[in-house]
Amino acid sequence: MTVEAVTDITRQALFLIIKVSAPMLLVSLCVGLAVSIFQTVTSIQEQTLTFVPKIVCIFLALVLFGNWMMNSMVEYMTMLWGSFSQYVHR
Repeated sequence: MTVEAVTDITRQALFLIIKVSAPMLLVSLCVGLAVSIFQTVTSIQEQTLTFVPKIVCIFLALVLFGNWMMNSMVEYMTMLWGSFSQYVHR
Protein backbone atom coordinates (compact mmCIF):
# COMPACT_ATOMS: atom_id res chain seq x y z
CA MET A 1 0.00 0.00 0.00
CA THR A 2 1.47 3.32 -1.04
CA VAL A 3 1.52 6.56 0.88
CA GLU A 4 -0.76 8.11 -1.75
CA ALA A 5 -3.37 5.39 -1.24
CA VAL A 6 -3.35 5.87 2.54
CA THR A 7 -3.60 9.63 2.11
CA ASP A 8 -6.49 9.25 -0.32
CA ILE A 9 -8.40 6.89 1.98
CA THR A 10 -7.84 9.21 4.95
CA ARG A 11 -8.94 12.25 2.96
CA GLN A 12 -12.11 10.50 1.81
CA ALA A 13 -12.89 9.31 5.35
CA LEU A 14 -12.42 12.77 6.85
CA PHE A 15 -14.56 14.37 4.16
CA LEU A 16 -17.27 11.77 4.78
CA ILE A 17 -17.18 12.46 8.54
CA ILE A 18 -17.58 16.18 7.93
CA LYS A 19 -20.34 15.65 5.35
CA VAL A 20 -22.32 13.24 7.53
CA SER A 21 -22.00 15.20 10.77
CA ALA A 22 -22.77 18.62 9.25
CA PRO A 23 -26.60 18.39 9.38
CA MET A 24 -26.61 17.44 13.08
CA LEU A 25 -24.11 20.15 13.96
CA LEU A 26 -26.00 22.81 12.02
CA VAL A 27 -29.32 21.87 13.63
CA SER A 28 -27.72 21.95 17.07
CA LEU A 29 -26.11 25.31 16.33
CA CYS A 30 -29.36 26.88 15.09
CA VAL A 31 -31.44 25.57 17.99
CA GLY A 32 -28.82 26.69 20.50
CA LEU A 33 -28.73 30.15 18.95
CA ALA A 34 -32.54 30.41 18.95
CA VAL A 35 -32.78 29.36 22.59
CA SER A 36 -29.99 31.78 23.53
CA ILE A 37 -31.83 34.64 21.83
CA PHE A 38 -35.04 33.59 23.60
CA GLN A 39 -33.22 33.54 26.95
CA THR A 40 -31.74 36.97 26.31
CA VAL A 41 -35.09 38.48 25.34
CA THR A 42 -36.95 36.98 28.29
CA SER A 43 -34.06 37.35 30.80
CA ILE A 44 -34.27 33.67 31.71
CA GLN A 45 -30.93 32.52 33.09
CA GLU A 46 -31.58 28.76 33.17
CA GLN A 47 -28.54 26.93 31.79
CA THR A 48 -30.32 23.61 31.19
CA LEU A 49 -33.07 25.10 29.01
CA THR A 50 -31.30 24.24 25.74
CA PHE A 51 -31.08 20.48 26.33
CA VAL A 52 -34.67 19.41 25.60
CA PRO A 53 -35.13 21.48 22.40
CA LYS A 54 -31.74 20.34 21.10
CA ILE A 55 -32.49 16.67 21.79
CA VAL A 56 -35.88 16.90 20.08
CA CYS A 57 -34.50 18.74 17.05
CA ILE A 58 -31.50 16.40 16.72
CA PHE A 59 -33.87 13.42 16.84
CA LEU A 60 -36.02 14.97 14.09
CA ALA A 61 -32.92 15.71 12.03
CA LEU A 62 -31.79 12.10 12.44
CA VAL A 63 -35.18 10.95 11.21
CA LEU A 64 -34.91 13.25 8.19
CA PHE A 65 -31.22 12.78 7.35
CA GLY A 66 -30.56 9.31 8.78
CA ASN A 67 -31.22 7.45 5.55
CA TRP A 68 -28.89 9.71 3.59
CA MET A 69 -26.21 9.49 6.29
CA MET A 70 -26.36 5.69 6.41
CA ASN A 71 -26.31 5.40 2.61
CA SER A 72 -23.24 7.65 2.44
CA MET A 73 -21.38 5.56 5.00
CA VAL A 74 -22.41 2.25 3.40
CA GLU A 75 -21.32 3.53 -0.02
CA TYR A 76 -17.90 4.50 1.34
CA MET A 77 -17.40 1.18 3.12
CA THR A 78 -18.52 -0.76 0.03
CA MET A 79 -16.00 1.18 -2.06
CA LEU A 80 -13.29 0.60 0.54
CA TRP A 81 -13.90 -3.14 0.91
CA GLY A 82 -14.49 -3.57 -2.82
CA SER A 83 -11.00 -2.30 -3.58
CA PHE A 84 -9.33 -4.13 -0.69
CA SER A 85 -7.30 -6.32 -3.02
CA GLN A 86 -5.54 -3.22 -4.38
CA TYR A 87 -4.27 -2.32 -0.93
CA VAL A 88 -2.72 -5.70 -0.07
CA HIS A 89 0.67 -6.58 -1.53
CA ARG A 90 1.77 -10.16 -1.85
